[in-house]
Amino acid sequence: MLETSARLLELLSLLQLKRDWTGSELAGRLEVSPRTVRADIGKLRSLGYPVDARPGVAGGYRLAAGTAMPPLLLDDDEAVAVAVGLGTVATQRRGVEETSLTALAKLEQVLPSRLRRRVEAVREATSVVPGAEPPLDLSVLGAVAAAIRGRERLRFGYTKPGAAEGARHTEPQRLVSWGPLWYLLAWDLDRDDWRIFRVDRMVAHAPTGARFRPRAVPADDVVEYVVGRVSKASWKYRARVLVHAPAAEVAAKIPLPVGVEAVDESTCRVELGSDDPDGLALWLTQLDADIEVIDGDELAAAFDRLARRLRRAAVRNTL
Repeated sequence: MLETSARLLELLSLLQLKRDWTGSELAGRLEVSPRTVRADIGKLRSLGYPVDARPGVAGGYRLAAGTAMPPLLLDDDEAVAVAVGLGTVATQRRGVEETSLTALAKLEQVLPSRLRRRVEAVREATSVVPGAEPPLDLSVLGAVAAAIRGRERLRFGYTKPGAAEGARHTEPQRLVSWGPLWYLLAWDLDRDDWRIFRVDRMVAHAPTGARFRPRAVPADDVVEYVVGRVSKASWKYRARVLVHAPAAEVAAKIPLPVGVEAVDESTCRVELGSDDPDGLALWLTQLDADIEVIDGDELAAAFDRLARRLRRAAVRNTL
């Protein structure tokens, strides 16, 4: 006969496996009396598991939905499937990347080594279609997410474009997913300042085990802060334009946190940039408003090229 704690786990596993169980079925599977089953059901309820009971000969037990999320029991195959699934979702643009990654970090922390090897085998055997999202090292992401959740200082190697790898010692604050890339906002202990790191340029080192107290982040909106810093730092060309539309309306149409300054109720100034002025000019036409370039020769030239192309297209269409 199973000891009480082991029997409770087995009972919970059975309730999660099948929708409805009769008392006699559970008693037979656990090799105990129906009275013991009733007592164990009571213990599960005291632990927060909502178990419904139906009286009578045809009655039985079922695990119902509750107001809180109790722990789940997963067998080996289920645990591997969940880990692989969470890793897949973390690489996609579905709005739940960070939540999926946090859940994955919690799961991998308790996975036995034999299951970790199975998860890694699935990842290594999986290929990415060329032209799709770039490969994502989930082991690095998982290590970063675990350090954030545990408020543990993080050491890692970091390589900037055209530079050799250097060691970084940080207090990780937040992971932000933008486009195909992940960024880490962290307090750099060696530079005594906030820094933003691209996760695909990181090489995780062994956990430090050193805890830290969270610092006040440099902005109310962490995502806006990170995206703003990253986008402005990557701009090769900068420009300022006057948009003949209300500032609130223009800001709602721009997905990036750029500077939008109201001039009056019907116009605003926008400071923005890009590596491709021609692409930026084409994108700005989608604001559906008249635009004047205040500062930015490259953007003005791009608008001129775009206008000439459109005029040629319009002329050919009338022939």
